[in-house]
Amino acid sequence: MTEMKRIGVLTSGGDAPGMNAAIRAVTRCAIYRGLEVIGIRRGFEGLLEGDVIPLTSRSVGGIIHRGGTVLRTARSERFKKPEGQVEALDRLKELDLDGLILIGGEGTFKGAWALSERGFPVAGIPGTIDNDIAGTDVTIGFDTAVNTALDAVRKLRDTASSHDRLFIIEVMGRRCGFLAAQVALASGAEYVLLPEMPFDLDHLCKKLHYARRQGKTHSLIIVAEGVMGAQDLAAKLKDTAGYEARVTVLGHIQRGGSPTAFDATLASRMGAHAVKALLEGESGIMTGSLCGQMVTHPLSVAWEEKKPLSDEVLSLMEMLSI
Repeated sequence: MTEMKRIGVLTSGGDAPGMNAAIRAVTRCAIYRGLEVIGIRRGFEGLLEGDVIPLTSRSVGGIIHRGGTVLRTARSERFKKPEGQVEALDRLKELDLDGLILIGGEGTFKGAWALSERGFPVAGIPGTIDNDIAGTDVTIGFDTAVNTALDAVRKLRDTASSHDRLFIIEVMGRRCGFLAAQVALASGAEYVLLPEMPFDLDHLCKKLHYARRQGKTHSLIIVAEGVMGAQDLAAKLKDTAGYEARVTVLGHIQRGGSPTAFDATLASRMGAHAVKALLEGESGIMTGSLCGQMVTHPLSVAWEEKKPLSDEVLSLMEMLSI
């Protein structure tokens, strides 16, 4: 095992439910193994400014159920530059840290990789509601975000059915459609727009026409933000087919709230596995969950490999929306 006495932990990029559970697990598992733990606040920017706090088993008590991140998060333009990365490395040495665990998405992992390339031991934990990180079946925060969005969509369906209306609901997800696909499938939405599928306005209009002829008086369309804005889609439907649609953009509500049991458990397992990996001499890696088992991959998997959306899920949504 690599001799380590003191490690740091930070969160970076967008917050995701379950990050606090990961911080708790990293802290307690490291202390259990005889390490000191330093929390770095406000991500890479906080690292550059030396904004740190000692973490203890007691200080991370009561945070597993909380949304957001107690270490807070921030973007850092300074860290993106080589001189900023060198300065960050100097800060890590000044803090007498032997390793660093970073919780976040692709941007966070690229920052971690830059430190690893300069010889500093790092491990990444995938935390993003977008679920767009390859090397893991699911990322921390995704399950909670799906359930948060699903709860809102179900409420909107009540209103849509009461008023015989067409609703367009925009969900997050950046350039991938995992969140939109899961919400659409679980909510019974009539149509979903995903970055992974070419958008066909004529096909959408035909489906809406067919539903009307079958006596359906209301419909839900889920649109991933990476395809287009819900307002833009509403305008296209009105101009092309005369449909009047109500628009709801769920926005940042999807990133908040207490983590589900699944996310809290996943985050705890990933946190423990990241500590174990560092102690066993691994570096430049991310933790992942594949078929229920904890694994590690090179951090570069996050941006070098594209995580595919299941063809089976895409086909199922088409069949169920008739």
